[in-house]
Amino acid sequence: MGIPEPSSDLSRLREEILRLRRSVEELSTLNELAHAIGASLDSQEIVRKIIRTSVRSVGGEQGVITLLDRVAPDLGVTLARTTIGENRHGQYHLGQNIVGWMQINKKPLLSNTLTSDARFSSEWRDSDVKSILCVPLMVRSELTGVLSIYNKNEARGFTEDDQRLLSIVAGQSAQIIENARLYESQQEMLRMREEMRVAAKIQKNLLPQASPEFIGYDIAGLNQPAQTVGGDYYDFIPIDAGRIGICLADVSGKGVPASLLMANIQATMRSQLLVDPQPAVTLTRANILLLKSTGPETFATMFFCVLDNSSHAITYASAGHDHPFHVRANAPIQRITEGGVPLGLFDNFQYSQHQVELGPGDIIVISSDGITEAFNEQGEMFGEEQVEEILLKDVSGSAEETLHRIFAAVKRFVGNTPQSDDMTLVVVKRI
Repeated sequence: MGIPEPSSDLSRLREEILRLRRSVEELSTLNELAHAIGASLDSQEIVRKIIRTSVRSVGGEQGVITLLDRVAPDLGVTLARTTIGENRHGQYHLGQNIVGWMQINKKPLLSNTLTSDARFSSEWRDSDVKSILCVPLMVRSELTGVLSIYNKNEARGFTEDDQRLLSIVAGQSAQIIENARLYESQQEMLRMREEMRVAAKIQKNLLPQASPEFIGYDIAGLNQPAQTVGGDYYDFIPIDAGRIGICLADVSGKGVPASLLMANIQATMRSQLLVDPQPAVTLTRANILLLKSTGPETFATMFFCVLDNSSHAITYASAGHDHPFHVRANAPIQRITEGGVPLGLFDNFQYSQHQVELGPGDIIVISSDGITEAFNEQGEMFGEEQVEEILLKDVSGSAEETLHRIFAAVKRFVGNTPQSDDMTLVVVKRI
């Protein structure tokens, strides 16, 4: 048996010392990273710390974390990108070919000859990137991002040890980044809910807070938005002791955009009514103002009338709105059909106005299409006929009672089916 050469033992000892040193350095790196990112919930701050630690640990020139949008169908859609390191050549961006390769293979990629690598050379041929090390960020077997380090400072390029260390860093970091993103999404959702709550409160305050007291008449209105805020609105606008303006409008769209337009139109109607209370003039001017302040895709239907308790007549103009119901005692229900186009569609459109006299006990019911087009689980619509049946059956109660009977019938009809349109009603009854 031969005696081992001293040089051989010394070589093995040196290798073991180097291995132990690398292990200590890796543990130190991981410990430092854990402390740095463990207490933070800011995803951008976490990303920067991970990159900074990774670049320093493997001796790279620059690092990038690309977070992938798991909903978008295209590969490599980036939600966030952070670059740290020397910027002698500007910021590097992960190419589509590499992103696609990572999504397919879900494993580390190491290339020290990137510009001549047949898999990716077409994207990197004219680049200053000579070497790259990419490791996947995985959460529950799903690729959520890629950690990439560019240009090893040493001539030999990235090593298997670099790849192993970066893989460990990615394994520790992926879930932390994901948790931070989920936390930020939750906070954003809470902020949006609070904003919607405030918007709903503001919109509610814009609507009449009580039924108007108008001699000789019983008047009631109600609005139920399909979402937190909506685009329907109604208004009662006193003109003088003997006249009141009554308005019901349905703005195109849903949600916040529609509610903003609703507030705009309400302010426009109130201001124009002070200038000239004639319904045709008011709608014509409102149409011009709406065209000047909105895009071509925005419009609103509206029924606007002025009720006079001395002549017991309503003078009205309609901008493409659903035809109101006119209920008379011992007579068929009539519809108020005269009208023009919706507001916001045509420039210089001249609206016309008409008049209807109200006898004792007569009722005018104005509604948005959310009432008649309310649908049930089978997709059937409530329809105008059912409104007429309710009005023919009993109109002896107050305006508010009539209003609530219609809403109750719609509610029974739709059941638990969510509705996509706001529902608004105004009932005017001559006492």
